[in-house]
Amino acid sequence: MQQPDIILADEPIASLDPRNTKIVMDALLRINKHFGITVLCNLHSLDLARSYCDRLIGMAQGRVVFDGAPSALTDHVARELYDLEATDVMGGSPVPAPEGIPALGTAAAA
Repeated sequence: MQQPDIILADEPIASLDPRNTKIVMDALLRINKHFGITVLCNLHSLDLARSYCDRLIGMAQGRVVFDGAPSALTDHVARELYDLEATDVMGGSPVPAPEGIPALGTAAAA
């Protein structure tokens, strides 16, 4: 479609490596800022959403639980959205592996 008013980007960076993630997100940001086209993008990385987006909408169980500026996404809201500790979803300490499953980068005990 030529000259769209809006771009719907459904998980545009799912399974991409960090380099290509940046390329895609930078391109979407450039489209928005340079051409004035609204970009509606669903992401599962709060860090990326906070760094690229002007407005975030968080949903849980089919209802809006957050609608605001990235800076307003507090630890409390992150817990409500994901039912996890905020540091687990906002770039903090990694979630420990369940018992019996080795963490990434470690060898399993024989």
